[in-house]
Amino acid sequence: MEKSKQVETSPNNMTCQNLPSLLSSFVDTFIDFSVSGGLFLLPPNSNLGPKLNTDASPNKVEPILSTPLQTIYPAPTRLVAVGDLHGDLSKSKQALCLAGLINAEDRWCGGSTTVVQVGDILDRGGDELKIMYLFEKLKREAAEDGGTIITMNGNHEIMNIDGDFRYAAPEGLEEFKDWGIWLCVGNDMKRLCDGFGGLIEDPFDGIPHEFSNVKPELFQGIRARLAALKPEGPIAKRFLSRNQTVVVVGDSVFAHGGLLPNHVEYGLEKVNEHVRDWILGVKEKVAGELVKGSNSIVWTRKYSHELAKDCDCSTLEHVLNTIPGVKRMIMGHTIQEGGINGACSNRAIRIDVGMSKGCGNGLAEVLEINENSQIKILTSNPLYQKNSENLRANPQDGHEPFILPKHGQKQVEVQA
Repeated sequence: MEKSKQVETSPNNMTCQNLPSLLSSFVDTFIDFSVSGGLFLLPPNSNLGPKLNTDASPNKVEPILSTPLQTIYPAPTRLVAVGDLHGDLSKSKQALCLAGLINAEDRWCGGSTTVVQVGDILDRGGDELKIMYLFEKLKREAAEDGGTIITMNGNHEIMNIDGDFRYAAPEGLEEFKDWGIWLCVGNDMKRLCDGFGGLIEDPFDGIPHEFSNVKPELFQGIRARLAALKPEGPIAKRFLSRNQTVVVVGDSVFAHGGLLPNHVEYGLEKVNEHVRDWILGVKEKVAGELVKGSNSIVWTRKYSHELAKDCDCSTLEHVLNTIPGVKRMIMGHTIQEGGINGACSNRAIRIDVGMSKGCGNGLAEVLEINENSQIKILTSNPLYQKNSENLRANPQDGHEPFILPKHGQKQVEVQA
């Protein structure tokens, strides 16, 4: 009898009944490898914080809901803020290299640094998924080294979850089309054996096969993008549900567009919780004041205007005074053509420099804050590299600029 058992379970007699469940994870890892541009992602490490079902095909949201998103972080010895990336993997890596966060092999080398990326990874470029996968890999590597990477929701993440693809580049649609193909291949592999990967849900279920006023060659890319990014879609659930919409790190508060008094009154933790629940499909709607409309957290430009007289500095002061221990707000969303700069006596720091080829093609810059709360601009612009120790003041703010010529920086506002 014992000999018979050994024959049944030997590798040469492997069947659907005794196929190890580990192979299901292998299929998911293979899909990740194919979609991410060659990143090999092992199952998530337990020291990353909440266990968030980061496998390619999770169907349950309970583990994600069991632990709230962290909203407040202690002051680190080094904090780096990265602006809008808009689907440009090359510029994303340039920004991370500039801050000494990744090496030539794209591995984390930033030690205990805390990094905040302020949103808008999506749209305008063709490497959106690759950037999300890169940040997931780096989150794991950073956690093993005592570092932290925080990714945030911008208005373009919200638009895509809502099915608004007006600013998706053709290359971006093609990237999602490839994702959809690989996902279907993986699901077909799992279906070869009953129960191989558990219940397999089809993310394309209910997605239209045709769209009015859309070129036929774009249909499959749009279908895949809808399937991936809709509330409870695989990519929305895996990546975007883990993004914060507002976060406090030390004495800095981050928001993609900015915070207004009603957002603080709503409760910063509740903001993150309610936006996450909408992305997960647990809530059908999310309050418009949080993520929709010109006065929402991801859309407002009240602190991003070129001229100081047009920035609502009194409202900013009120907001900062109502968040304990916070003395500055850091935001992206509105391109600062002259580079990272400060307004409202440097209480508003604007870090979107339009790095992406699809949205300005600006030179890479990041913001650094040390343990003494001193700010430095790290720039790839050779005109300013030697003097980048100080924050550029907005000359219209009543301060002489430290770095820029007398005419100062030009603020650029682009659609969405």
